Amino acid sequence: MCGRPALCPFVKKDYPKFRVPLSALKCISASSHGATEPKQRRIQATEKNVRGTNSQPVVLITGATDGLGRATALYLAERGYKVFAAGRSAEKRSHLDGLAREKKLPLVTLEMDVCSDESVEAGIARVLADSPIDVLINNAGVGYMAVVEELKMEDFKQQFETNLFGVLRVTQAVLPGMRERRTGRIIMLSSVAGLVSPPTYGAYSSSKHALEGLSNALRLELFPFNIQVVLIEPGYIVTNFQQTAKELAQPYVENAKTSPYGRIYSGAWAGANEGRESSKSTPEDCARVILQAMESPNPRARYGVTALATLVKWAKRLASDRMVDAFMRRKYRVTRDSGPTPTKPV
Repeated sequence: MCGRPALCPFVKKDYPKFRVPLSALKCISASSHGATEPKQRRIQATEKNVRGTNSQPVVLITGATDGLGRATALYLAERGYKVFAAGRSAEKRSHLDGLAREKKLPLVTLEMDVCSDESVEAGIARVLADSPIDVLINNAGVGYMAVVEELKMEDFKQQFETNLFGVLRVTQAVLPGMRERRTGRIIMLSSVAGLVSPPTYGAYSSSKHALEGLSNALRLELFPFNIQVVLIEPGYIVTNFQQTAKELAQPYVENAKTSPYGRIYSGAWAGANEGRESSKSTPEDCARVILQAMESPNPRARYGVTALATLVKWAKRLASDRMVDAFMRRKYRVTRDSGPTPTKPV
């Protein structure tokens, strides 16, 4: 979610009505504790799959001046990766540059708006003038939260312009170099919202579902060129993303009192607040999983960042759509309005 919204209605003990296999629980436990591969395998993976022809692996991260992107940029730089942290805000880039100088980290920032062809081309050219790109982390994203009927078309389009077309724009600019060198790794920051869609998340969830589909195709298309595509699917992680989403949703919040969807809005906010209060995950937790996905010699197609994210995956596999919908309605207080009973079933 570039900070990812609360989307895990399956964890309260009065919700589940299904059993999770023991093997799945072991997988969940390993994921939630940030299990990493043996040191020797990690070293070999770094040399073979990440470094390419560079003595120091080069990573480009979009949306890297805040939230998950910023935490990942610092985390990787502290571990010897040369990081190019791309972002729009000059103030945030300046602050991150200062922090890198203070800590003597191999991290430099650059201006990039993923919604602009010219900005992306200039940013990629700036990186390639220094070194080939070994790893691309597509992290930039926004969230417009409102019910589908009331969501303005321009907001829906902007949601996809950033979360899908922005990813596509940067990926297409980076791929020729990776393909020619027959090496590279692309990390896609998706979300649990790419698996389930709570009320008011129609725009955000659909953009993440689209990102999942794009990544699935890329994973097959790039296999001949030894380029791996990996999805990272965080659960709820507290970052500045929530504040940005709140600001974008302000016009809808103001109209919620008179909206026929007033109870949908209030239930969605209550569910999100519960997730926020119970969340113990940090941006650094996500950064650790990203590093694992980068250094694995044989990465999985998807990595859940938290145990909650993994539980949602298993719920989608084991539970019917009807069961999942029932869980979501209960979590987000979705009830049927009282009114005349239809004469015919719909």
